[in-house]
Amino acid sequence: MALNTRERFIEVARQLFARKGVENTTMNDIASASEKGRRTIYTYFKSKRDIYNAVVEQETDIALSQLRAIVAKAIPADEKLTEYIDVHFETMKEVVSRNGSLRAWFFRDVRKVDRARRIVSRKETILLQQILTQGVSEGLFAIDNIARTALVITKTIQGLDVPYIRDDISDTGVDKEQLCKTFVSILLMGLRKRENE
Repeated sequence: MALNTRERFIEVARQLFARKGVENTTMNDIASASEKGRRTIYTYFKSKRDIYNAVVEQETDIALSQLRAIVAKAIPADEKLTEYIDVHFETMKEVVSRNGSLRAWFFRDVRKVDRARRIVSRKETILLQQILTQGVSEGLFAIDNIARTALVITKTIQGLDVPYIRDDISDTGVDKEQLCKTFVSILLMGLRKRENE
């Protein structure tokens, strides 16, 4: 299937960013590798930041499609939430690993990571709201403000992305699977002692 011009620029930019790094890739490089003129690229993108954001958005859309598939499953909300968290971490790891420059920026410049995350945060928060709403209607969750809770969960998951991707907590005796299980347990069970304990 042939890519349209905008998609072609995004794909070429993704490849160049992964190979050369974002800082070392120019708009001229992208236009040239796309076999288009500079003026053509500027009809689609105002700056390198715009095309970088488009690359990030395309990559995160791949991850979001997997998360949407989980939300659409006909399973209880607590199971959905558990699967959602596992898949979030794994897909973010794949996105970052697949894109060399994204990986470098992800671990080096928090401001750039936050800008890139804004693209996906709103979409993830909406997906989590759907799971939480289902959980409330099933009587599984007691949540007084679903929108706020979804936002806090989204931000907390994002805060765990780097330790998960780097696996830099394994030296403390906590592996990736334990990280996910503990996080899900805190979300679903809380920290309070249960009556039957």
